[in-house]
Amino acid sequence: MRPGNPSAPFRSATAVAKLGAEVDGAGGVGERAVWSGAIAPGWDIGANANGGYLLAIAARALGAALGRPDPVTISAHYLAPGKPGEVTIRTEVIKQGRSLGSGTATLLAAGRPLLSCIGTFGELTGAGGPEVVDRAPPAMPDPGDCLPVEATSTFPPPFMGQVELRLHPEDGQVLRGQHTGQALMRGWFRLRDDEPADTIALLCAADAFPPTAFNAGLPMAWTPTIELTVHVRARPEPGWLRCTFATHFVTGGFLEEDGEIWDRTGRLVAQSRQLALVPRTQPPPGPPPGPVRAPSA
Repeated sequence: MRPGNPSAPFRSATAVAKLGAEVDGAGGVGERAVWSGAIAPGWDIGANANGGYLLAIAARALGAALGRPDPVTISAHYLAPGKPGEVTIRTEVIKQGRSLGSGTATLLAAGRPLLSCIGTFGELTGAGGPEVVDRAPPAMPDPGDCLPVEATSTFPPPFMGQVELRLHPEDGQVLRGQHTGQALMRGWFRLRDDEPADTIALLCAADAFPPTAFNAGLPMAWTPTIELTVHVRARPEPGWLRCTFATHFVTGGFLEEDGEIWDRTGRLVAQSRQLALVPRTQPPPGPPPGPVRAPSA
């Protein structure tokens, strides 16, 4: 049974519990362990669990295996869609250093791998050092002046009931069947019920927005993520997260999305890049049926 916390829905929905060690290394190099978790209902887009949410479950287990809370960098390859139900996570500790630890995690449902990731974790509280920042947070209206995304059983998808998303008024016209012609998606993100976002929640935020391709006039259809990498730069302060995602190259049937996530203090807290397949279904006439960013090719 996974530990639950009704006052923290995201933490509860990504909770894991250690079942045992296949190779006992007392948390050191070479330890292989098995963890239990579950894909919770309602975190899906087009009947498949959101890819950032799946990565968050795997990251919880890997961070626990390494004994370090913050995913400094993590890369996931998506192998199959995830449905609600019990899952297991197999972790292996590859390296333990003074300030960082590295390992791998594979998320499985009924023995079938859903994603495999490699990550380096550390402790970002109080992390300091020289700073050179030549970019500012993206200009954006206040959350109250942006377009809220409310969940439905189809579009917007159920996943949007688990988080709060407010889209930039220009980019958010995609909700009304219009597009800007630029592969750009900007807006605000936070967890519901005032749950503070930890560094694991940043992995979910990095995959929470409608695909940028929708604003480029590409089909409003399944956009399967192949790989997602997130670099976590700092622990976010409580409150809304300012997010921007852009695509510059749609070639050979693939597209990339580059993301930036800033907290309410104007500090960059995460960067992301994902590779996805170009959506191929032709758009139906009229309003779009809704974004489907499924986690497998």
